[in-house]
Amino acid sequence: MANTQLFQSTRGAFVPAAMDANSEGAPAYRFSPKHLLAQYAVTGCLNNTFYASGADQLEQVLELSKQLDAEFIAKTAVYARESASMKDMPALLLAVLSTKSPEYLRRVFDRVVDNGRMLRNFVQIIRSGAVGRKSLGSAPKALVQNWLSSANERRLIEAAVGSDPSLADIVRMVHPKPNDPVREAFYGWLLGKPYALEALPRKLQEYVVYKFDRSQEFPDVPFQMLTALGLKRDEWAMVARRGNWHMVRMNLKTFARHGVFEIEGMSRVVADKLRDPVAIEKARVLPYQLLAAYRAAAAGIPMEVREALQDAMEIALVNIGKFDGRVVVCPDVSGSMASAITGVRNGATSAVRCIDVAGLVAAAVARTNRDALVLPFENCVRDIALNMRDSVMTNAEKLAAIGGGGTNCSAPLKSLNARKVQADLVIYVSDNESWVDARKTGSTEMMRQWGAFKARNPAAKLVCIDIQPNGTTQAMERADVLNVGGFSDEVFNVVNAFANGTLSPGHWVNKIEAMMI
Repeated sequence: MANTQLFQSTRGAFVPAAMDANSEGAPAYRFSPKHLLAQYAVTGCLNNTFYASGADQLEQVLELSKQLDAEFIAKTAVYARESASMKDMPALLLAVLSTKSPEYLRRVFDRVVDNGRMLRNFVQIIRSGAVGRKSLGSAPKALVQNWLSSANERRLIEAAVGSDPSLADIVRMVHPKPNDPVREAFYGWLLGKPYALEALPRKLQEYVVYKFDRSQEFPDVPFQMLTALGLKRDEWAMVARRGNWHMVRMNLKTFARHGVFEIEGMSRVVADKLRDPVAIEKARVLPYQLLAAYRAAAAGIPMEVREALQDAMEIALVNIGKFDGRVVVCPDVSGSMASAITGVRNGATSAVRCIDVAGLVAAAVARTNRDALVLPFENCVRDIALNMRDSVMTNAEKLAAIGGGGTNCSAPLKSLNARKVQADLVIYVSDNESWVDARKTGSTEMMRQWGAFKARNPAAKLVCIDIQPNGTTQAMERADVLNVGGFSDEVFNVVNAFANGTLSPGHWVNKIEAMMI
């Protein structure tokens, strides 16, 4: 008789053995090259994370780019920029295309380089030599020249803010020929050469005049151009009134420090801007950015403004619809999730951690699906009582306050199986680096537990939202399992489509491949 300890029967469909290992050395399933590139593109910020350094991410992306065709790389760059609101990775993929396929570079350049910051990122990555060239070359140079020639007044002025490289550096590199008196004057001002004041863009004229005569009309230019002028309280209030959504969100403490909220009515002005649905959609707000702003606004910011940030969170998460049937959401609260969501970079490390984003997603799903079961996990499932009448922000902070322990991705499913819970959709938010439940042979413990869960819930689906640039998963991709990466609200569009049965086999990668470029 066979040894039943070694050859124990498991319920559910056959699952191949996990032949790869994750960063903890535990068994795992490796993503396909296309899925892996997409994972890096929507979660990698080229900074040091808990498991992967910025250099590791760069090396991996460059190696994957050698294996994959230019069309998929181009589509991934567009997806990462337009849907995931990433900055460095889309620019890196564009730079890769500059050597791999100038044709696809031309097709997607304007969709990825949609502002001055993205232009600077692209140029800096190329001139660093990381993609195998240090000069722009003819195709990239022509694209940059065209961007400068076609950018409107607002975009040109906004692009003049920033460095490494500055817009002036870029102009010196590509030598654009001014196609009208406005461009000629603008380049002269930018490079410190003689220019005709009356030919400058109107807003820039106002700025130049205002620098020398403070009695003139207050200029509507990026506030970074004004900060060296020693602005007074009323002038800072004008900056707040005119600033775009992200600028206002990021400078609430600056406004408070300069007395803006002491002016009657300014709290309402700022609050109305922050909760404006049109402005939120236009700004492509990432929910974690609102969480960061809410935390930073703890002291010295009027309650009206803080409440507006909570209202904005509810609006930003509108893509999280109500799912059919019972939902279980499992945020990873283990020790590795305490790392910064966008990685560590000197002077620019986000205060928002992976665990904060996991808690935010769980709270948002539970808010929309009031009968959802929330199972935070580390070594084991942790008990927590959430009040679904509380705001998403409040419940997210409760979940993120748990923290600590090892990663055991199978723990929630094991708990569900032990209690014979019936559910239709199980959502994980994790870095996927499970090791507490590591098995020596066969499938991962998470897939074993999923098989047992499916035996009781044959129509159930499993979604694993991975928020870090890692290359493996504990749940093998198949018809009832979706692996998707990222921390923008686009993730929920994908989850909704998968849950509703409108996402084809291949899931996330197929969604990217279906893009038109």
